[in-house]
Amino acid sequence: MIAVAILGVTAGLPLALTGSVLTAWMTEAGVSLGSIGLIALVGLSYNFKFLWAPVIDQLPLPPLTTWLGRRRGWLIFCQMALMAAVVALGTADPLNHALLTAGLAVLVAFLSASQDIVIDAYRIERLSAAEQGVGASTYIYGYRVGMLISGGGALILADSLDWFWVYVAMAACVSVGVVTVLLSREPEGSTFADMPAGLTGGQQIGHWLSVAVVAPFREFTGRPAWAAILLFIIFYKFCDAFAGIMATPFYLQIGFSKTEIGVIAKGIGLAATLGGVFVGALMVARLNILLALLICGVLQGLSNLMFAYLATAGHDLGLLTLTIAVENLTGGMGTAVFVAYISQLAHINFTATQFSLLSSLAAVGRTVLSSGSGFAAEALDWIWFFALSTALAVPGLLILWWLMRQAPRPSDTAAD
Repeated sequence: MIAVAILGVTAGLPLALTGSVLTAWMTEAGVSLGSIGLIALVGLSYNFKFLWAPVIDQLPLPPLTTWLGRRRGWLIFCQMALMAAVVALGTADPLNHALLTAGLAVLVAFLSASQDIVIDAYRIERLSAAEQGVGASTYIYGYRVGMLISGGGALILADSLDWFWVYVAMAACVSVGVVTVLLSREPEGSTFADMPAGLTGGQQIGHWLSVAVVAPFREFTGRPAWAAILLFIIFYKFCDAFAGIMATPFYLQIGFSKTEIGVIAKGIGLAATLGGVFVGALMVARLNILLALLICGVLQGLSNLMFAYLATAGHDLGLLTLTIAVENLTGGMGTAVFVAYISQLAHINFTATQFSLLSSLAAVGRTVLSSGSGFAAEALDWIWFFALSTALAVPGLLILWWLMRQAPRPSDTAAD
């Protein structure tokens, strides 16, 4: 579990560097809100990581996979490349070289998404079925710590350091994950699929595609209500993502400093999130997981109204603290239950590919659907913007209500 927590930290580190930290940098540089909102599209790598997950799942990467094994070899490669890309992003100029900045951010997101593929597979394969709920919560704890380091820590550093050195410091933090991978053991039974003897080159490619790509999709689409499940995964966290991409520009526009945002929005937010993750883990253990998803979905949608109230008050540290505490508590609850849900959906024979597909769909709300949030913020005042974000919780909740009435629990569909 310690390794899972630390790997969660390294998984959470890059997200803010192409998200809230980058939007703060762009806001400070004078980039428009509409353009800042479009930066959400940088995260498309998280949407499409299922496309190259079969490669990571089944393709050896000598000599690393020969020395370290299937999962650890790929992890080391992703982490080393990620550190280099983060440093490169720190050299960018968001105002005068927007395309280069976006390109480097896409590279960081691509390598981060690739690292996520391997970490998710490693976590699921290392833990027993009974440990998956606790494992998911442990991973989220680590992930949120990583987001605090890169989100809160980076913003605090940015008040006294150049942005380049902020990104260098964040890249150095990823090295903790490298050490963890080297000291950890490979999951038992985690080996690449053997190629049947006697196949020609073309036949080998066809067999690999069948095992790595076709079989995982065929298995999932054979389950009851699979299409509704995928739609639910897309929309469940949409309301949080839509509001979240504009949160840092919102804080800066109503007068909060980067240090205040780093300490309160990230520091207090982490504590509230960890509390929410704990509550979410208890809900997974004691409630039907679909009921837990419904409760958390309603709460995380309503919590966005706190931002609307903050918009009426302006620069009020006490209200900011309360708003962040409520939003992160409910968000942590929802995330813990949601990760446990999609972990149960991943079939053990196709862990990396199926989990990557499901988590990619979950990222649609954070990227494609949320890319217009900046234009919405420009067209509306902040109060109506956050009211709109609350309403965006409804589609996911309606689909979930239908699933509760029609579909079996995910553990029933993934255990065959």
